[in-house]
Amino acid sequence: MNHVQRPLLALGGLCGLSALVVRGALTIDVGLGRRIRPLGPLSVRIAAPKDVVFEIISSPYLERTPRALATKLEVLERGDGMVLAAHHTKLRGLVATTVETVRFEPPSVVHFRLVRGPVPHVVEQFVLHERDDGTELEYRGELGTDLWSLGAWWGALVARRWELAVRTSLSAVKLEAERRAV
Repeated sequence: MNHVQRPLLALGGLCGLSALVVRGALTIDVGLGRRIRPLGPLSVRIAAPKDVVFEIISSPYLERTPRALATKLEVLERGDGMVLAAHHTKLRGLVATTVETVRFEPPSVVHFRLVRGPVPHVVEQFVLHERDDGTELEYRGELGTDLWSLGAWWGALVARRWELAVRTSLSAVKLEAERRAV
Protein backbone atom coordinates (compact mmCIF):
# COMPACT_ATOMS: atom_id res chain seq x y z
CA MET A 1 0.00 0.00 0.00
CA ASN A 2 1.44 3.40 -0.96
CA HIS A 3 1.35 6.78 0.78
CA VAL A 4 -1.80 7.86 -1.13
CA GLN A 5 -3.79 4.68 -0.51
CA ARG A 6 -3.33 4.67 3.30
CA PRO A 7 -5.07 8.03 3.95
CA LEU A 8 -7.84 7.11 1.51
CA LEU A 9 -8.36 3.80 3.27
CA ALA A 10 -8.40 5.55 6.66
CA LEU A 11 -10.89 8.13 5.35
CA GLY A 12 -13.10 5.36 3.99
CA GLY A 13 -13.00 3.59 7.35
CA LEU A 14 -13.88 6.80 9.16
CA CYS A 15 -16.82 7.41 6.81
CA GLY A 16 -18.02 3.86 7.41
CA LEU A 17 -17.81 4.31 11.18
CA SER A 18 -19.60 7.66 10.92
CA ALA A 19 -22.46 6.06 8.99
CA LEU A 20 -22.78 3.38 11.68
CA VAL A 21 -22.96 6.04 14.42
CA VAL A 22 -25.52 8.13 12.49
CA ARG A 23 -27.69 5.06 11.88
CA GLY A 24 -27.55 4.13 15.56
CA ALA A 25 -25.80 0.83 14.82
CA LEU A 26 -22.68 1.90 16.75
CA THR A 27 -22.88 3.86 20.00
CA ILE A 28 -19.76 5.53 21.34
CA ASP A 29 -20.13 5.07 25.09
CA VAL A 30 -16.71 5.41 26.72
CA GLY A 31 -17.85 7.37 29.79
CA LEU A 32 -15.17 10.02 29.33
CA GLY A 33 -16.04 13.70 29.07
CA ARG A 34 -19.80 13.09 29.36
CA ARG A 35 -21.85 16.17 28.60
CA ILE A 36 -25.58 16.30 29.31
CA ARG A 37 -27.85 18.75 27.51
CA PRO A 38 -31.60 19.27 27.82
CA LEU A 39 -34.14 18.17 25.25
CA GLY A 40 -37.16 20.42 25.18
CA PRO A 41 -39.19 21.36 26.99
CA LEU A 42 -41.82 21.33 24.28
CA SER A 43 -45.54 21.43 24.87
CA VAL A 44 -48.72 21.34 22.89
CA ARG A 45 -52.31 22.10 23.91
CA ILE A 46 -54.76 19.46 22.72
CA ALA A 47 -58.53 19.88 22.65
CA ALA A 48 -59.16 16.34 23.89
CA PRO A 49 -59.43 14.56 27.24
CA LYS A 50 -56.23 13.32 28.89
CA ASP A 51 -57.22 9.63 28.68
CA VAL A 52 -57.74 9.92 24.91
CA VAL A 53 -54.32 11.54 24.45
CA PHE A 54 -52.66 8.88 26.64
CA GLU A 55 -54.29 6.09 24.64
CA ILE A 56 -53.10 7.57 21.33
CA ILE A 57 -49.53 7.69 22.63
CA SER A 58 -49.53 4.24 24.26
CA SER A 59 -51.64 2.07 21.94
CA PRO A 60 -49.04 1.63 19.13
CA TYR A 61 -46.70 0.22 21.79
CA LEU A 62 -49.07 -1.75 24.02
CA GLU A 63 -51.44 -3.02 21.35
CA ARG A 64 -50.86 -3.98 17.75
CA THR A 65 -48.74 -1.40 15.92
CA PRO A 66 -50.83 0.20 13.13
CA ARG A 67 -49.70 -0.51 9.58
CA ALA A 68 -49.23 3.25 9.03
CA LEU A 69 -46.48 3.25 11.70
CA ALA A 70 -44.81 -0.02 10.67
CA THR A 71 -41.86 1.71 8.97
CA LYS A 72 -41.30 4.00 11.98
CA LEU A 73 -41.98 1.79 15.01
CA GLU A 74 -41.13 -1.83 15.73
CA VAL A 75 -42.05 -3.27 19.13
CA LEU A 76 -39.38 -5.84 19.93
CA GLU A 77 -40.76 -7.03 23.28
CA ARG A 78 -43.91 -6.28 25.27
CA GLY A 79 -44.11 -6.60 29.05
CA ASP A 80 -46.41 -5.42 31.80
CA GLY A 81 -46.52 -1.64 31.39
CA MET A 82 -43.24 -1.55 29.46
CA VAL A 83 -41.97 -2.30 25.98
CA LEU A 84 -38.66 -2.46 24.15
CA ALA A 85 -39.12 -0.65 20.85
CA ALA A 86 -37.05 0.31 17.82
CA HIS A 87 -37.80 3.72 16.33
CA HIS A 88 -36.75 4.25 12.70
CA THR A 89 -36.17 7.77 11.38
CA LYS A 90 -35.20 8.67 7.80
CA LEU A 91 -32.15 10.95 7.59
CA ARG A 92 -30.73 12.02 4.23
CA GLY A 93 -30.78 8.61 2.58
CA LEU A 94 -30.07 6.67 5.80
CA VAL A 95 -32.42 5.19 8.35
CA ALA A 96 -31.41 5.93 11.93
CA THR A 97 -32.60 3.35 14.44
CA THR A 98 -32.86 3.92 18.15
CA VAL A 99 -33.82 1.17 20.56
CA GLU A 100 -35.59 2.41 23.68
CA THR A 101 -37.48 1.13 26.67
CA VAL A 102 -40.87 2.77 26.92
CA ARG A 103 -42.61 2.65 30.30
CA PHE A 104 -46.19 3.74 30.94
CA GLU A 105 -47.79 5.36 34.02
CA PRO A 106 -51.45 5.70 32.97
CA PRO A 107 -52.95 8.17 32.44
CA SER A 108 -50.24 10.80 32.88
CA VAL A 109 -46.66 9.85 32.00
CA VAL A 110 -44.73 7.93 29.34
CA HIS A 111 -41.01 7.40 30.02
CA PHE A 112 -38.42 6.68 27.32
CA ARG A 113 -34.84 5.49 27.96
CA LEU A 114 -32.34 4.94 25.15
CA VAL A 115 -30.75 1.50 24.96
CA ARG A 116 -28.96 1.91 21.63
CA GLY A 117 -28.64 4.87 19.30
CA PRO A 118 -26.40 7.63 17.95
CA VAL A 119 -25.56 8.87 21.47
CA PRO A 120 -24.94 6.94 24.70
CA HIS A 121 -27.61 8.58 26.87
CA VAL A 122 -31.16 9.82 26.37
CA VAL A 123 -34.02 9.87 28.87
CA GLU A 124 -37.33 11.51 28.02
CA GLN A 125 -40.88 11.92 29.27
CA PHE A 126 -44.25 12.80 27.86
CA VAL A 127 -46.27 14.28 30.72
CA LEU A 128 -49.98 14.96 30.32
CA HIS A 129 -51.67 17.73 32.31
CA GLU A 130 -55.44 18.18 32.43
CA ARG A 131 -56.56 21.69 31.48
CA ASP A 132 -60.01 23.31 31.31
CA ASP A 133 -59.91 23.20 27.52
CA GLY A 134 -58.39 19.71 27.18
CA THR A 135 -54.86 18.45 27.75
CA GLU A 136 -51.38 19.87 27.72
CA LEU A 137 -48.80 17.38 26.47
CA GLU A 138 -45.35 18.32 27.72
CA TYR A 139 -42.12 16.78 26.46
CA ARG A 140 -38.82 17.02 28.30
CA GLY A 141 -35.63 15.03 28.45
CA GLU A 142 -31.87 15.01 28.37
CA LEU A 143 -29.26 13.81 25.91
CA GLY A 144 -25.70 12.88 26.85
CA THR A 145 -22.58 12.44 24.76
CA ASP A 146 -18.99 11.52 25.55
CA LEU A 147 -15.64 12.99 24.47
CA TRP A 148 -15.94 16.58 25.73
CA SER A 149 -16.24 19.25 22.99
CA LEU A 150 -16.40 16.74 20.15
CA GLY A 151 -19.28 14.98 21.90
CA ALA A 152 -21.02 18.28 22.65
CA TRP A 153 -20.83 19.19 18.96
CA TRP A 154 -22.28 15.78 18.01
CA GLY A 155 -24.95 16.11 20.71
CA ALA A 156 -26.08 19.47 19.33
CA LEU A 157 -26.54 17.92 15.87
CA VAL A 158 -28.40 14.90 17.23
CA ALA A 159 -30.56 17.01 19.58
CA ARG A 160 -31.72 19.24 16.71
CA ARG A 161 -32.92 16.24 14.69
CA TRP A 162 -34.27 14.47 17.80
CA GLU A 163 -36.43 17.44 18.79
CA LEU A 164 -37.69 17.78 15.22
CA ALA A 165 -38.85 14.13 15.33
CA VAL A 166 -40.54 14.79 18.68
CA ARG A 167 -42.31 17.90 17.30
CA THR A 168 -43.60 15.78 14.42
CA SER A 169 -44.88 13.17 16.90
CA LEU A 170 -46.55 15.81 19.06
CA SER A 171 -48.32 17.24 16.01
CA ALA A 172 -49.54 13.78 14.98
CA VAL A 173 -50.83 13.06 18.51
CA LYS A 174 -52.64 16.42 18.59
CA LEU A 175 -54.25 15.85 15.21
CA GLU A 176 -55.45 12.32 16.04
CA ALA A 177 -56.65 13.18 19.57
CA GLU A 178 -58.66 16.16 18.36
CA ARG A 179 -60.11 14.07 15.54
CA ARG A 180 -61.26 11.40 18.02
CA ALA A 181 -62.59 13.96 20.52
CA VAL A 182 -65.01 15.50 18.02
